[in-house]
Amino acid sequence: METNWAAQNLETIRTLMERSALYRRALAPISTFVGGVGIIAAVVGRLLKLENLSYFSLYWMLVGVFALAGSLLLVRRQASRHGEKFWSPPTRRVAQAMAPALLVGLIVGLTTLATASTSDSEEIAEPVVLIWTVLYGLALHSAGFFMPRGIRLLGWGFLGEGLLLFIHFLITQSSGTNISSHFFMGVIFGATHLACGIYLYFTEPRKSAA
Repeated sequence: METNWAAQNLETIRTLMERSALYRRALAPISTFVGGVGIIAAVVGRLLKLENLSYFSLYWMLVGVFALAGSLLLVRRQASRHGEKFWSPPTRRVAQAMAPALLVGLIVGLTTLATASTSDSEEIAEPVVLIWTVLYGLALHSAGFFMPRGIRLLGWGFLGEGLLLFIHFLITQSSGTNISSHFFMGVIFGATHLACGIYLYFTEPRKSAA
């Protein structure tokens, strides 16, 4: 009886370790791709001076759609390479966990786009960035219940960035200091994902070879 119990536990641990390694390999290129897109989009948005709230919302929603489509293509290519189904049960669970927060973020963006006028200044875009950051952090945290613990930690990281952005917003409201919201989008959604992707690239091969 105890032998069977120990064997089952060892099998469970082995499965979890294999699944964790698989997720790390899959997430490294996706995170790097999303990070690169975020940084480039922030630079382009700033150079094009898309500071108006309406243009800002539309621009970053299109960037989000592009990043999501690219990520899905990467997932599909990885699944095909390993002979697995693209829309597998684990993928469905992760998508269902992230859907509510991402849907609310989309509604916030569409509402902002529909109600903003051309007279809005870039200062108003900062709360939108804050809401998107917090919702994305919640989406990652929810997905983390079906993925390695690192995804939940990454979700907490985005929530922390949202808190820092909220503090910055309160300070700048009184001091009058202003920073382009494209900068925050580039740092939060670009640099954070890029750093995560680089970390996964440089840590996974050593653990796989062990």
